[in-house]
Amino acid sequence: MQLKIMPKKKRLSAGRVPLILFLCQMISALEVPLDPKLLEDLVQPPTITQQSPKDYIIDPRENIVIQCEAKGKPPPSFSWTRNGTHFDIEKDPLVTMKPGSGTLVINIMSEGKAETYEGVYQCTARNERGAAISNNIVVRPSRSPLWTKEKLEPITLQSGQSLVLPCRPPVGLPPPIIFWMDNSFQRLPQSERVSQGLNGDLYFSNVLPEDTREDYICYARFNHTQTIQQKQPISVKVVSVDELNDTIAANLSDTEVYGAKLNRERPPTFLIPEGNTSNKEELRGNVLSLECIAEGLPTPLIYWMKEEGTLPFNRTYYKNFQKTLQILQVSEADSGNYQCIAKNALGSIHHTISVTVKAAPYWITAPQNLVLSPGENGALICRANGNPKPRISWLSNGVPIEIAPDDPSRKIDGDTIIFSNVQERSSAVYQCNASNEYGYLLANAFVNVLAEPPRILTSANTLYQVIANRPALLDCAFFGSPLPTIEWFKGAKGSALHEDIYVLHDNGTLEIPVAQKDSTGTYTCVARNKLGMAKNEAHLEIKDPTRIIKQPEFSVVQRGSTVSFECKVKHDHTLIPTVLWLKDKGELPNDGRFTIDKDHLVVTDVSDDDNGTYTCVANTTLDNVSASAVLIVVAPTPTPAPIYDVPNPPFDLELTDQLDKSVQLSWTPGDDNNSPITKFIIEYEDAMHEAGLWHHQTEVPGTQTTTQLKLSPYVIYTFRVMAENSLGRSLPSERSEQYLTKAAEPDKNPTTVEGLGSEPDNLVITWKPLNGFESNGPGLQYKVSWRQKDGDDEWTSVVVANVSKYIVSGTPTFVPYLIKVQALNDVGFAPEPAVVMGHSGEDLPMVAPGNVQVTVVNSTLAEVHWDPVPLKSIRGHLQGYRIYYWKAQSSSKRNRRHIEKKILTFQGSKTHGMLLGLEPFSNYTLNVRVVNGKGEGPASPDRVFGTPEGVPSAPSSLKIINPTLDSLTLEWDPPSHPNGILTEYILKYQPINSTHELGPLVDLKIPANKTRWTLKNLNFSTRYKFYFNAQTSAGSGSQITEEGITTVDEGKMAGILPPDVGAGKAMASRQVDIATQGWFIGLMCAVALLILILLIVCFIRRNKGGKYPVKEKEDAHADPEIQPMKEDDGTFGEYSDAEDHKPLKKGSRTPSDRTVKKEDSDDSLVDYGEGVNGQFNEDGSFIGQYSGKKEKEPAEGNESSEAPSPVNAMNSFV
Repeated sequence: MQLKIMPKKKRLSAGRVPLILFLCQMISALEVPLDPKLLEDLVQPPTITQQSPKDYIIDPRENIVIQCEAKGKPPPSFSWTRNGTHFDIEKDPLVTMKPGSGTLVINIMSEGKAETYEGVYQCTARNERGAAISNNIVVRPSRSPLWTKEKLEPITLQSGQSLVLPCRPPVGLPPPIIFWMDNSFQRLPQSERVSQGLNGDLYFSNVLPEDTREDYICYARFNHTQTIQQKQPISVKVVSVDELNDTIAANLSDTEVYGAKLNRERPPTFLIPEGNTSNKEELRGNVLSLECIAEGLPTPLIYWMKEEGTLPFNRTYYKNFQKTLQILQVSEADSGNYQCIAKNALGSIHHTISVTVKAAPYWITAPQNLVLSPGENGALICRANGNPKPRISWLSNGVPIEIAPDDPSRKIDGDTIIFSNVQERSSAVYQCNASNEYGYLLANAFVNVLAEPPRILTSANTLYQVIANRPALLDCAFFGSPLPTIEWFKGAKGSALHEDIYVLHDNGTLEIPVAQKDSTGTYTCVARNKLGMAKNEAHLEIKDPTRIIKQPEFSVVQRGSTVSFECKVKHDHTLIPTVLWLKDKGELPNDGRFTIDKDHLVVTDVSDDDNGTYTCVANTTLDNVSASAVLIVVAPTPTPAPIYDVPNPPFDLELTDQLDKSVQLSWTPGDDNNSPITKFIIEYEDAMHEAGLWHHQTEVPGTQTTTQLKLSPYVIYTFRVMAENSLGRSLPSERSEQYLTKAAEPDKNPTTVEGLGSEPDNLVITWKPLNGFESNGPGLQYKVSWRQKDGDDEWTSVVVANVSKYIVSGTPTFVPYLIKVQALNDVGFAPEPAVVMGHSGEDLPMVAPGNVQVTVVNSTLAEVHWDPVPLKSIRGHLQGYRIYYWKAQSSSKRNRRHIEKKILTFQGSKTHGMLLGLEPFSNYTLNVRVVNGKGEGPASPDRVFGTPEGVPSAPSSLKIINPTLDSLTLEWDPPSHPNGILTEYILKYQPINSTHELGPLVDLKIPANKTRWTLKNLNFSTRYKFYFNAQTSAGSGSQITEEGITTVDEGKMAGILPPDVGAGKAMASRQVDIATQGWFIGLMCAVALLILILLIVCFIRRNKGGKYPVKEKEDAHADPEIQPMKEDDGTFGEYSDAEDHKPLKKGSRTPSDRTVKKEDSDDSLVDYGEGVNGQFNEDGSFIGQYSGKKEKEPAEGNESSEAPSPVNAMNSFV
């Protein structure tokens, strides 16, 4: 069978339907080879081959040369425009054009000025086949103006202060290079403390006395004119603290001097840039330079980071002591917020720089020359990108295509010109201009309509000699129009070639991937088109590979002995090898001790200098092989005791059998140091993508010194080997030679593909990009495709690079999309990617929930029901429903504060929910809204509901006033939260006797409109405990308790319980005069005698360190809330010797309104009584006593809130 080379067809998206027929017939663009014989016969439109740069800055002291070179057949003629109009060269004697060229030479050396010839120049090269044009060349003379003269005052400042020395160079063309030197033309030293900014100013974070000098000079070097301009010197004097002290001491009579405050340390602040944030814009492909310089003491250090990202590993550099961050080849992916942090021992400060990367136009697909034959079809494609997106415009022979002569074979479709059924008159040169605000691209591409029979350009009967098992490439360069097809035959009889054995390239080359002996023979290349045929023969010979069958061996010899290395070579008999010996990869020493005898290298009288690696290299005209051995020279001493250690590193790494995806690695083991090597570990470095980072490749047994390694495409591999024994792992070997594997299409696609909308009318497609190792080849890009899931639309695709996100604009709101992202490179596409589903952006819901119903469960709980909204009206992912509810306020309260709305959110599609914690007897308003990922929808109509009555809270206060002999008056404040309409108050009380037992409980109902109630017919000198609560129709609320005492005699103040019980007590007066009665006088005498005896006993006990039995009596009180308290916190504890000489405090701490506050306290003995100042009753008994805390419930039993006292004991007898 014959194997044909057919032109490769290019695929186009389905969206370009009018081009399908054309593309099925389109022939690849054919560049005319630069073969001299071929060019003599072929007509070719002009092609610009050389031109001056777009921005051409000239030296005004030299002649102006504006280049324009072009090729074509016939040779083109040249013309120029200047500032858009024809430039008549013949009218200007100073302007000449080089013969056979379009290059202009303007002679300004003899006369004239460069400024006269400033302008925008454009060259046109024209022949009968068309006209090519150059870029617009902007010619400007360089300028190096002088510094404006200025008077610079000397600068004096204190040590430690910051300083900025301005440079402000004159504006030149191009801008000058700035540097600081002294009068001796020595560069001023710079450091983390002193450095030059990008603007040329010299910054001092803090000055030191050694910064004092009078010759700080800023220089501006204008490279184009090789001139240097100098600023006036700046004088700086730094005064130290000691010098200030000496100056002050000389002028002051006292000894006051400045201290260290003049040199006070301080945290950093930025000298440049100013403020907390700044913006920076840079063009794609340029160097992004960000600068932060800070002052402070001690000198701050600068650190850099990128918010929400990392700095590019292999493009990031730090300059100027890390004060300048530079990113090379900046791209749109480098946009974002960068943060510089200045830090010293006293603090830190940061500044955020927002970087935006714009892009001048750059080529995606530049138009290529087309060589077509009459009647054929073709296309010129011009695709460029930039930020903002560039505008594409076409010209024909230098004229805008809109006004160019019409060509019926030409059709313009945006960035593509389609040619169909071309004729010879269709030949022309087309220019594509892609421009935006940051620049433009201009490309010439000709369409040359030729009718040429095939020609084979490769020399006939070329002999190819190839080593067996290596690729063989047989060339067959060709030309013809139409583009010929290529066929290859083997042998005189035209034996068939099989596609599974041979590879045929577009340029006509036949490749035999693995040539064998039977590949020897004659091969014929045949080129055909409709105008004729041409053929050529090539001869292939397969040679045996050169091999070293006996390699030199590792040797350890003693000093002064002789060593011999053998290297026996086997080779193809038709090839003549040469054998070369090397020492340490260099020539052998020029020493008579080294002799080469046939296959041997002999070294006599070995010395220490002979240590090294000896390599035998066998070369032929087609291949070369080598083998090495290490020579170690040792002293002739007794063998030392064996040293056990990790192995020495392997050496002599060699790569053989180098294929596209595999290579064989061999090495020589190092000394095992008396412990056998158990395994070898092979690691690799990817110098192209991750230079300096080593990865694990494989492990092999310790007896193996060669292995076949599987490789990935398009990686620059470097290998190293480590040996391991029972004692550990050796150091790595030296690096192997580098091996670049052939590029291939990616074998995987990006992962984590997602589609989410950030706006209602877009779809943001994101993915995790492939790393460099996974790219498998240059030009890694991503083909992003999408279409609506439920529509009939075809896939829409776009190819992007260096990004991990693509935004599709103009999408319907919240529509499911099918998305796929496929990797591709210059070789081809990755496998078909998986399809994922995403959604375009959400918008706020359109409809409110309907039929909102409220069911009141009890006074604090309500249940809300609603109908779900239609899914289409949600316009996003349903997050749930949200209930807003608030309590109705009176008009006065509404004026005082904003109504507090409460929110409850119910996840998912729930259509009911419970409102907890409502206040009883209240009116509430609520509405319901649906929530999606964008936010809330409209609210449902407000629904009003009320809660029933609940039990009230406890009355706000309860106090006892106006105590009498047989009555007590209670006064209270209503509950702060009535939770309904109060129906009545419930008062319960019971007496407490001297043993703290509770008497019978009396119930009393009091109308709800009362706030005071007097209890009559009570027992005199009796303690009562009161329980008081309010009641609504829902029941009784919490109760408040209080205690009080009726009075004993007139003139005695009512007592209040101590503050720690939290309740007031009162005593009432008794209108009885018994002071003149005899029994009373006798009783009083007895009591006085008893007290005297008690005082004596007490005095004796205190002197012996004893204590009153108060503690025992307090412990006998059963109320668990009573705790002994210390004197220093105002409470009463045990009496101790330290209190012997403290007088009893007079008076009571009870407030004048007879209420008792819990926080009131004192350590007076009197205050622990019933409110009297230690007075005696009529019967002579002492009425001061201790009280316990208020009891909380009547069910607490017979315990009393007061401790036993003499008064109670007396009252029990009375």
